[in-house]
Amino acid sequence: MKKLILLAIIGLGLVSCTTQNTTKKMTEQPKEWKHTTNIYEVNLRQYTQEGTFRAFEKEMPRLKSMGVKTLWFMPVTPIAQQNKKGSLGSQYAAADYTSINPEFGTMDDFKHMINEAHRLGFKVIMDWVANHTGWDHVWTKTHPEFYLKDPDGSFHRASGMDDIIELDYKNQEMRLAMIDAMKFWIRETDIDGFRFDLASWVEVDFWQQARPEVEKIKPLFWIGEYDELENPEYGKVFDASYSWKWMHKSEDYYKKNLPIQELKDLLIQYSNIGDSSMRAWFTSNHDENSWNGTEYEKYGIIAKPMAVFSATWNGIPLLYSGQELPNMKRLEFFEKDPIQWTNNYQMAEFYKTLLNLKSSNPALRGGDPNVGTYLLNTTANDKIFSYLRKNGNHEVLVVLNMSKDPVDFNIDDEHLSGTFKNVFSKMNRNFQDGKNFNFKPGDYAVFEK
Repeated sequence: MKKLILLAIIGLGLVSCTTQNTTKKMTEQPKEWKHTTNIYEVNLRQYTQEGTFRAFEKEMPRLKSMGVKTLWFMPVTPIAQQNKKGSLGSQYAAADYTSINPEFGTMDDFKHMINEAHRLGFKVIMDWVANHTGWDHVWTKTHPEFYLKDPDGSFHRASGMDDIIELDYKNQEMRLAMIDAMKFWIRETDIDGFRFDLASWVEVDFWQQARPEVEKIKPLFWIGEYDELENPEYGKVFDASYSWKWMHKSEDYYKKNLPIQELKDLLIQYSNIGDSSMRAWFTSNHDENSWNGTEYEKYGIIAKPMAVFSATWNGIPLLYSGQELPNMKRLEFFEKDPIQWTNNYQMAEFYKTLLNLKSSNPALRGGDPNVGTYLLNTTANDKIFSYLRKNGNHEVLVVLNMSKDPVDFNIDDEHLSGTFKNVFSKMNRNFQDGKNFNFKPGDYAVFEK
């Protein structure tokens, strides 16, 4: 199938590009919901004072009202106690792949929560940690041959992390055991997919082996923690990937005053990948919040424009627990440190507007070759990032002040014409009458034709 990536750049020093998308996915294409969904990452430990499945259930109607479509739960398996970090340990250091962390409740509690999520219309994906386990995982006793070993015969620590040890993917029996463990959760709890931790630390041929086997039970959504610019072969297996390069580049852009052209050039690189897989765009997640700071620490005045970008560029928006408050603190990773909910969700309407637009407007479908994305020329290309997404007669215009300054500018681009409605103010604007803007620092606008 031939597809055209519609990135029409006028006066920006970029070029439009055509790519061939001839690689057929090894499994069936994503179901319809995957093109219009968003993902909300749930940190159960810190979400409520109780930190349990049952306590989180009470929050789901609120998230449903906010427009959340897919719930991603950080690992729910038991945590290894040997060499654990802090008093509670890392949820990414599993002690068993087929049971529940008692910190969160019981298996019945987990099933009850998923059933309730499905009743409310959510899709549910769970975090899966395939590269490593904790030091006292059950396999260390029943199958020590499943692990990589150091020359002295001891288990091999994962790079830079003392609380986890790495599995040996040359061991075919281990691979089959891993696949069986993944199947367990689909059969027992009817989840809709997985988020795979450190997916690129595991050989791609394992994922090629695992996906068709696991999906004999049901089709699933697969999102991998890897950047497809660095690991393009993984995009033939996963429905979506992380956009790590974008996240790091955009943080450097704000903190180090990089030229905005570097961001635009990077987006061209991502667009050249094509739509056989999608990118997840985010301003925060569990790693970023705990170790590198909140989105406001990273992006300052452009935090909201960056959030608008994440929800409207080609791909899938990913939110983290508490961003709807907004949460302004770094959450502890190995200790109990609940989000300080106030019942005043200041950002909820902001996200609701964006998430509902993403779900309802065909111009914002992710991974759809029928959607064209045009970067627009403005009279302030060094400060303003503007783009138009089109799918047939459906169009969405996004205008972002990516600078720390007030900016008066015009959109000088033939692709923009007609009458649009501002999705936040609900005011109509006919761009035949002028394309001028006056933005303060942190300003943004999203229009629907």
